Amino acid sequence: MANDTSSDSDNEIIGARVKLFGHEKPIHQVLGGGKVADILLWRDRNLSAALLGGMTVIWFLFEIVEYNFVTLLCHISITTMLVLFIWSTAADIFKWKPPQIPDIILQESFFQSLAYILHRRFNQLLPMLLHISCGIDLPIFLLNIVSLYIFSVIGSYFSFVNLLYIGFLCVHTLPIVYERYEEEINNWVSDIIIVLRKNYRSFKKNYLNRIPRGPVKPKKTQ
Repeated sequence: MANDTSSDSDNEIIGARVKLFGHEKPIHQVLGGGKVADILLWRDRNLSAALLGGMTVIWFLFEIVEYNFVTLLCHISITTMLVLFIWSTAADIFKWKPPQIPDIILQESFFQSLAYILHRRFNQLLPMLLHISCGIDLPIFLLNIVSLYIFSVIGSYFSFVNLLYIGFLCVHTLPIVYERYEEEINNWVSDIIIVLRKNYRSFKKNYLNRIPRGPVKPKKTQ
């Protein structure tokens, strides 16, 4: 009978396959389904590549060249103004077309979409963290504690700019990797969770259940 119970528990664990983020929608809809999602999933390859190149240049200037932010901003402004001045002057002399400054460089909808995604993800993440912190699913709780500790150790070896750039690379590359290899990643995560749950049940059976506990007092009814 005990073996049957253990077998049923193992089958229950193995059958509990998970889907990363617990979503049934395509990753494009999970990311908001707008322009930001297109950029993160490289649907607009030119814009995604330009954003990656721009962030790489910024990281290089701050981390490798060790530019100060105010100094860099001033130098960029000076260079831009000099280029526009030379272009405008040459246009008057040689009858060229003068520089056209766009009224809007980035659309307002881009920032609205980005803010909406961040707001929705935060509202989903916070209840999830509170749920995990209550210890309802102890293996997931321990996995998050260990993961956060590993991240804290890794963070001590990198500067803030490097961490921002690494975070940007993760945000800019992991969604498209997950979209292409969704089934393989879900199976890999499921296997890890299954192993953790098995080990936890074994630990609970061999150690936690042997801890003596006092008698449970019946609740008083009014």
